[in-house]
Amino acid sequence: MIGMSLNGLRTGLSTFGSLQPAAAGNGGLQANNGYMIKRVSSKEKEKRLTHILRFRGRKESGMLILFLIATYASLTGFFTVFYRGASESGGSYFDLSIHNFDSSKITTSVIMCEEENIQSSALVVKAADSLPNLENPCQHFVFPPPPPPGDRRRRIGPRPCPVCYVPVEQAMAIMPRSPSVSPVLKHLTYFHQDHSINEALHGRLNFGGYPSLKQRNDSFNIKESMTVHCGFMKGCRPGSHTGFDINENDIRELQKFHEVIVASAIFGNYDIIQQPKNIGEYSRKNTPFYMFIDETTEEYMKNSSILDSKMRVGLWRIIVVHNIPYADARRNGKVPKLLLHRLFPNIRYSVWIDAKLRLIVDPYQLLERFLWRQNATFAISKHYKRFDVFQEAEANKAARKYDNFSIDYQVEFYKKEGLTPYSEAKLPIISDVPEGCVIIREHIPITNLFTCLWFNEVDRFTSRDQLSFSIVRDKMMAQVNWNINMFMDCERRNFVIQGYHRDLLEQLSPPSPPPATFRMHPPPASNRKTTKNPVKTTPVRRGRGKRSGSKHRRKVVTGNRDSI
Repeated sequence: MIGMSLNGLRTGLSTFGSLQPAAAGNGGLQANNGYMIKRVSSKEKEKRLTHILRFRGRKESGMLILFLIATYASLTGFFTVFYRGASESGGSYFDLSIHNFDSSKITTSVIMCEEENIQSSALVVKAADSLPNLENPCQHFVFPPPPPPGDRRRRIGPRPCPVCYVPVEQAMAIMPRSPSVSPVLKHLTYFHQDHSINEALHGRLNFGGYPSLKQRNDSFNIKESMTVHCGFMKGCRPGSHTGFDINENDIRELQKFHEVIVASAIFGNYDIIQQPKNIGEYSRKNTPFYMFIDETTEEYMKNSSILDSKMRVGLWRIIVVHNIPYADARRNGKVPKLLLHRLFPNIRYSVWIDAKLRLIVDPYQLLERFLWRQNATFAISKHYKRFDVFQEAEANKAARKYDNFSIDYQVEFYKKEGLTPYSEAKLPIISDVPEGCVIIREHIPITNLFTCLWFNEVDRFTSRDQLSFSIVRDKMMAQVNWNINMFMDCERRNFVIQGYHRDLLEQLSPPSPPPATFRMHPPPASNRKTTKNPVKTTPVRRGRGKRSGSKHRRKVVTGNRDSI
């Protein structure tokens, strides 16, 4: 629009400038190389002087109007270029006043915190220069057929499968320049509870609040404007005195604008940090990798000299969390996993990976493959083996992932709400059980609502998020035209390398070698002669039918001495 207005301005200037020769021609002046060739009388001079003065007033008025228009256009272009440049430089240009706590708005024990995600229609989205008329190399890609039965290449168990990714530069060019449309839901706010009243009633602060069953049911009634529980109940500014506390410098870092981030977490020193591979140069410079850890993990990293003075471990920037809300390390990990939109209020896309995984594909390629190419806003892989929540519950009980009573209570509660075993009747839904170690999402109100409600189920019931995924998804899909891209688990294994938790690695590690002073076998016999208590040996007799140690004595033959 700026270019069009400037072109119009140039056209106006050239049109106005063409009036000057015409005005001179009206006065009867003929110029040849700037010299006058015709004289005029004094009366004609006075007459034309009056005409010129009259025209001069009109000219000055027109020039004044033109000057004002040009000034306005210049200022508008200056500020537009200035703010665009600020956004391209990575600076934060969002109004973060919504994060400041305003005590004047507190009228009851429960208030609303304003939405923190990006919804401005004037959002300037930075993307790579568009690449016109580029053919998608994955347009005709199909999965190769599996090896026939009996083939040596065919092996049982989860394994990666081929996935076609476009080049990183092309993926960046395909990136949408504006946020996706959020169906129905346009404005999302969050409950905040007066912690003094909460502690008086329950003896301690609950991070997720205490929503009643009515509030829970109302949260699934999707409307244009909604207020829901979504963690951080103690304050409107996540990370600051909320029970999941982060240093002030880190909070300012998390509030910056980023197109894409990658996030993970280690609590209770439960995993070994994995370094990403095959990350493009642009992502290394502009896509931050954040790892949330607790104080226990921080102490281990410092003692192991893993953490440097800049709080970095390779590509990962370490964010230390204080005053963690839960005693269970796995439940604490669900806070950044499901509530990234609250910790990062000004980002567009996020890729969550569990700490046991190593990312080996550029984030922009993942977004293109699993979101943009599918026209989706939320992507997660399905479980490699199980499709049914009831089977998943039994598997959790068998593996002792949680106590059986809590798992049974959660499943029975969902059965009363209408949860049924998975069957072909649910198609095109291909599974009710996700492999939740990777989540790829766009941060818009509808996806933020989904992860809020999913976290509320994890907070109310067990921390096994695979059990509560489908009930939240189905309730939301019954209200709005929104779906989740559940891709195959073998595709997930294509872009991450699966590892093990620290406890399993310690069990699988070989035993430590014995001390140097301990000998597994006796030393070899010495070749030196000993005089103390020599051992007598009896020669082996080799006579016919004779055995060593036989009781038969040698027969003595008598004769004269000469024969001896």
